[in-house]
Amino acid sequence: MPRRFCLTVLLLFVLIGCAPAVSVPTATATSTETPLPTATQLSTSTPTLPPTFSPTPDPYLPYTVEYLQSRAYGGGQIEFLEIMEQNILFTRYLMRYPSDGLNIYGFANIPNDQGPYPVIIALHGYIDPAIYNTLDYTTHYADALAGAGYIVLHPNLRGYQPSDNADNLFRVGMATDVLNLIELIQTQGGGSDPLGTADPTLIGLWGHSMGGGISTRVLTISDDIRAAVLYGAMSGDEQKNYEAIQRWSGNTRGIGELTIPAEALTRISPMYFFDDITAAVSIHHGTADATVPLDWSVLTCEQLQALGKNVECHYYEDMSHTFYGPGDQEFIQNTVQFFNQYLTAP
Repeated sequence: MPRRFCLTVLLLFVLIGCAPAVSVPTATATSTETPLPTATQLSTSTPTLPPTFSPTPDPYLPYTVEYLQSRAYGGGQIEFLEIMEQNILFTRYLMRYPSDGLNIYGFANIPNDQGPYPVIIALHGYIDPAIYNTLDYTTHYADALAGAGYIVLHPNLRGYQPSDNADNLFRVGMATDVLNLIELIQTQGGGSDPLGTADPTLIGLWGHSMGGGISTRVLTISDDIRAAVLYGAMSGDEQKNYEAIQRWSGNTRGIGELTIPAEALTRISPMYFFDDITAAVSIHHGTADATVPLDWSVLTCEQLQALGKNVECHYYEDMSHTFYGPGDQEFIQNTVQFFNQYLTAP
């Protein structure tokens, strides 16, 4: 469950508009003289109270890791709308689930045998939403994991058709979509629908690039994840991420994220909350990645190691941002081996 410490106090602060720092207007002296009131006026007038100033609400609070740790998730259920494909190993369904009032679509690979099976949430990287298809390039990895005996849920995330779109500053909205899905898996796993073969106590994350960055945030918020694979993942430092996004996009994306105060960025960036991670983490990055710098994964690995976290780090010679050929097969084998080790019943 998310870490809901101090929830009551935090929500009370939000309701009354509490903010970490408030600039209170000060009175300014003027040279204008005001006539003194007469005795009659003093005896009949209503006392005038000094003006009060309401603190300005913190506009960045909903995006902070501590706030996301404190709030509740879930509500509703995962729907399996139609069968998209059926083979000897698994059945692929079109799925839909609610997330903070949005409809999030995606696909679910459910192994055909009785189970129970661990569940892996697979998160795709950035693709132009105008050309995105539910069965994107990460289907290749989802199918390999399903063939290895895992239920794989692959949400399209907000803004990727046919999912709804809404606020997604720092991709916190997408992380919220994942956190809501985690809660639904826990409440729905073991029931009578296709998720009935799921073991809701064994949940893993798999994320590439943007999806790896979303996974990193989720890991600092939820202790319900047992194991996570970060593949060519974005940095835990949002300053680095959005400077790169602004550059990659030709100054069309990432502009708003870089205008907020540095103090707020430290409350939003997962890097400053790595000590809250409880899952085992497996990091994978190609040495020839020309999109996401290899140094970002190396730094994440070193930071987690310094904190004494359970982390392993793999670097693949001559592999680009999306692996191919023998390097890709090695990555899949390492991924399955990692999940086999950590997504097992105690």
